[in-house]
Amino acid sequence: MKTNGTNARKDDTLGAIGIGAMIVFIALILVAAVAAAVIIQTAEKLQQNAQATGDDTAEQMSGKVMLNAVYIGAGGNNLELYGRLSPGSDGVAAVADIGFQIFCSGGNSDEGSVNAVLDMGTRSGATTPLEAGQAYIFRINLNNCAVPTTAEDHTLFLHVANGGTTLEILQYDGTTTEGTPIV
Repeated sequence: MKTNGTNARKDDTLGAIGIGAMIVFIALILVAAVAAAVIIQTAEKLQQNAQATGDDTAEQMSGKVMLNAVYIGAGGNNLELYGRLSPGSDGVAAVADIGFQIFCSGGNSDEGSVNAVLDMGTRSGATTPLEAGQAYIFRINLNNCAVPTTAEDHTLFLHVANGGTTLEILQYDGTTTEGTPIV
């Protein structure tokens, strides 16, 4: 008996569909890897910027003088500033490291270094370096911006070397008596 056989060739199309799906899958993995790299790089850059900003802010804040009160000093030609260094400060090495600028009416101004720092508790000369958290009395002499005899505002800046700047608006009420508080 003779068998009737035909050798017909069949095309297998299922393999072609699998290879196409694998190519798409690999392309998706590559796109996801590139996107992840971009996101990670952006996040790292943002973190570095935030760290630098935080460090700059901490440096500026830690070197500031925080004022509690300002009084007219002896003779009416100086001011006594009651305050302390801000928390977390490294301290100030010398009294001369604290400078001031004061701007008054008529375009006049005074500037220089704080000429004396007293320990608030003993009212005697403070030892240096000045410590954070310790209360001090800072004295500044006025020349061009003498204490006014009428109501007037002066702008005071205290600058700490390698630190920050404190801004205070001094509001005089016209009283020039020693010990008069200035708001």
